[in-house]
Amino acid sequence: MAPESWNADEALTAIYSAHYSSLVRLGALLLRDSGTAEEVVQDAFVAMHGRWQRLRDPDKALAYLRTTVVNRCRSRQRHLVVVDKHMPKSLPDEPSAEHAAMATATTDTVIAAMRTLPEKQRTVMVLRYYGELSEAEIAETMGISRGAVKSHASRATKSLRLVLEQVR
Repeated sequence: MAPESWNADEALTAIYSAHYSSLVRLGALLLRDSGTAEEVVQDAFVAMHGRWQRLRDPDKALAYLRTTVVNRCRSRQRHLVVVDKHMPKSLPDEPSAEHAAMATATTDTVIAAMRTLPEKQRTVMVLRYYGELSEAEIAETMGISRGAVKSHASRATKSLRLVLEQVR
């Protein structure tokens, strides 16, 4: 049976099997919470299932899902900003072992630097370097022009360089 003639159940089962994990990782990088990322991805699949008949080009289902995941992550982040404003400030968690702190120091530094970026710059960098998407795919996923993708990536790179040089 050709993919064009698949019904929503068959098509989404195939897409789910092939791409669920990468979509969850994408969401986890954007949200910094794998549990919430799983919920976002599952909601995106449910939404797509309900709208399958309205999908103009079934070959673009993965791009639609990726865009849905990014948009739902953005919505979740906006919600978390409001929650954080009303949350009492707590002390940062200290690592339990010196060895673990040394092993993750570089990763933590880069992640902390990424958190300083504006949302769109951070999203472009995650999609480019983690998702390994092309500029065109990033533009389609985020609903912006390729020029805007280049601009956000350039600004993000410059900002990250400055932040990471200060840490050294």
